[in-house]
Amino acid sequence: MMKPIANFVLAVFAFGGLFVIGINLEPDRSFAQQTENAAGQPAEPMFRMPKSGPFSPESISIPNAKAIAAWARSGHADATSKSFTHWDEDGSIPPNCATCHSGVGFRSFHGLDGSPRGLSEEPVPIGGVVDCETCHNPGMSQITAVGLPSGIMHPVSSGEASCVTCHQGRASGALVEDAVAGMAQDTANSKLRFVNPHYNIAAATNLGGYASLGYQYPGKIYSGRFNHAKPVATCVSCHEPHDLTVAEETCLTCHQSGEAQAIRISRQSYDGSGNTDQGIYHDINANADLLISLIQDYAAAVGGKAIVYDGARYPYFFADANADGLADEAEGRPVGYDAFTPRLLKAVYNWKFIKADPGIHVHNPYYALELAYDSVEDLAGSLGRDISEYNLLR
Repeated sequence: MMKPIANFVLAVFAFGGLFVIGINLEPDRSFAQQTENAAGQPAEPMFRMPKSGPFSPESISIPNAKAIAAWARSGHADATSKSFTHWDEDGSIPPNCATCHSGVGFRSFHGLDGSPRGLSEEPVPIGGVVDCETCHNPGMSQITAVGLPSGIMHPVSSGEASCVTCHQGRASGALVEDAVAGMAQDTANSKLRFVNPHYNIAAATNLGGYASLGYQYPGKIYSGRFNHAKPVATCVSCHEPHDLTVAEETCLTCHQSGEAQAIRISRQSYDGSGNTDQGIYHDINANADLLISLIQDYAAAVGGKAIVYDGARYPYFFADANADGLADEAEGRPVGYDAFTPRLLKAVYNWKFIKADPGIHVHNPYYALELAYDSVEDLAGSLGRDISEYNLLR
């Protein structure tokens, strides 16, 4: 039964995994008195609190109710999303996935639950979300560095430890290099498979060349972490930590617009259009579009098999033998692309890396432009084309 807190009642209703927080400003009365039926008699409770959950209502002060309500409506709390239901049929979450797709898994990975740090030895129960303790556990201050897929231990504050842990992706340029080691650059190998950088990899893009999570071509210099400018210093400088919205008023400290896609930091055109009135977002997207076009040309001409991308199905890149723009099917399933050359795999990885962060134009536009340019240059050269014909800038 819900306990009133200082003459307030914090009510939490569950609708399909979405928690709706309400505050009852009625005087301090018993729950039965507050829920009477039409005859004026005590009715059954409208809802019952679980024995345990993402937070304990009895211990949450009223000033925190607004933050909890914002979190409850965010993607981090959406228990119905694919991010948290993908493993429901399996009955448990693999430890390497649970680190970011379950509060229980996150705490286990960092040893915040009293267990040794590292991946859990046992699968993690389904049903969890990125709950309050994922960011507010008292032990968060003990996390001073987070390991990245490139092997770098990146120093963090307690306020960004959870962000960097879960938005760093799961691959690096070194992983791509290892996959193609010793192979001829333009020879298709049926054993090569797409290396997926993962999704929403803002930490990976923000850290840039320092973290080396994109594929960085030998002999090239890459921009490091994009530090932006004061007062922007950490993830929560721009992102409201509970409802995850972007604080556009922060942009207005320096920029004329709070709309990130309209902001431009350079007076030169990187995409060959000559248009410097548009946001840098458009330059990055134009160069990424050019890159995927070259990927398709190269796959057909050098790999010997057309390639098609389908972001709704894993592994995303599929064979397209008849070049109709649709993935080939075999036994009712799409046929994964199996004619990658090392050169193609590198370019495809970088294209997906750029597209995997919808905010890359804010998190690190320099790194995005460099990866796109170098990938275009590498494929174009193999196709006998001169990079200068595209009028791109790096």
